[in-house]
Amino acid sequence: MTRYIRRAAVFCLILLVALLVNSTRVQVFQSGSLDANPANRRGSIAQYGQPRGDILVQGGPVTGARDSGQALRYERTYKNGPLYSPVTGYASQTYGSSFVEGAEDGILSGTSPLLAPFPFWPELSRSREPGGDVATTLNAGAQEAAYAGLGGKKGAVAAIEPATGRILALVTAPSYDPGDFAGTGAAAERAWRRLNADPERPMLNRAIRETYPPGSTFKVVTAAAALEHEVVDGIGTPTRTPVPYTLPGTTTRLGNESASAACEDATLEDALRISCNTVFAKLGVAVGLDDMVETARAFGFNDPGVHVPMIVSRSNFDTDMNQSQLALSSIGQFNTRATPLQMAMVAAAVANGGTVMAPHLVDRTTTSGGTAISTTGSRTYRQAMSPYTASQLQKMMVDVVEDGTGTNARIPGATVGGKTGTAQNGVNNEGTPYAWFISYAQSAQSAQPEVAVAVVVEDAAANRADVSGGGSAAPIARAVMEAVLRTAKG
Repeated sequence: MTRYIRRAAVFCLILLVALLVNSTRVQVFQSGSLDANPANRRGSIAQYGQPRGDILVQGGPVTGARDSGQALRYERTYKNGPLYSPVTGYASQTYGSSFVEGAEDGILSGTSPLLAPFPFWPELSRSREPGGDVATTLNAGAQEAAYAGLGGKKGAVAAIEPATGRILALVTAPSYDPGDFAGTGAAAERAWRRLNADPERPMLNRAIRETYPPGSTFKVVTAAAALEHEVVDGIGTPTRTPVPYTLPGTTTRLGNESASAACEDATLEDALRISCNTVFAKLGVAVGLDDMVETARAFGFNDPGVHVPMIVSRSNFDTDMNQSQLALSSIGQFNTRATPLQMAMVAAAVANGGTVMAPHLVDRTTTSGGTAISTTGSRTYRQAMSPYTASQLQKMMVDVVEDGTGTNARIPGATVGGKTGTAQNGVNNEGTPYAWFISYAQSAQSAQPEVAVAVVVEDAAANRADVSGGGSAAPIARAVMEAVLRTAKG
């Protein structure tokens, strides 16, 4: 009898050991895959079991939370959702998160270990800290002015503080309300499908994710290259440019949209003021491919690694071209493409004495109680040109606004420099031109420029012979700059 009891005890012990081994296997070795299994709702229930932290603009929240009473309890809400969606992105219980909501999800959701009172506390307590807050660098007035200026037209605006790289405005139109699909259910699914099927692409962040031919605004980069590499003696020396200019190796004759007679043998200063294609195409060829590529890279072109903290699409300046293609690329056509943020960086580099500061959108993160977790400091990104070259470009860009194609950007009592652009697009350039304007502004009371702006309007209703950037985009840039200057005063 004892023998049978012993055998039964050994068998039970084996079963107990097998149970412990299997439990260890499940809890330790398979925990990661089980947590990630879409059928496991415990993570989602815990994630939405408390409100997310807020995204702040000038100290005020532009996000919130709503108690839905469902298993996924708290849904994200947005104040002025279409205005701020290019910055906040969305936090959806069904479709995940994007932009600041995605990049700072750990802080906002309360899962970041930086929120814990001491190391390993979340693992030991099996608890989640309250969601922290993310303070942005945005200027509310500038954001509103940009959004109102676009007025629903397809396009985008990016504004930067030149000395720090702080992004003051980031607007795209048309836009959308991320609160429409923040929760679950049929209504959220319908909103998501409708937005993704919309041919106007309202969920596309045109300010950082779309690239456009920059047109004549790129002439600022070409002018910098010509001065840096001493292709011209100075901004007041005639460039010996014929009108029309025959593209090298071809019989194609390049002309100018306006003021063509004044472009013949124009100085660099006059050529920028009246936007001469012929002069800048010739200068780009004279600078040469390698040096043009080098200058474009110094401003930020061809860099796929720009984060703000969202990934910014790579702006392009081809590294392998023949001379005729280089001529067209030097006036912002052919394959040259740029995001509005990139062109704001070009204007900011001129305003900041040739130094490009790293653009950033998050100023700091904090706990729910306001204790600072991290702060984004200003950081030099590239040296685009010498301070002397920048000072010469400042003079030329001021001339554009005072007595050239950019007079619609004038601001009484402030120094404004700018550059218009009309970028051709479509088959055989038959599409409606994109209207561009890049600029910077400095109030009389300030020791340095306070804002640099880039505006692109996709559906600019302009005569092809006009400089549409001056008529369609410059007033929007002016409104944004005025809003920033008012804030600086106040």
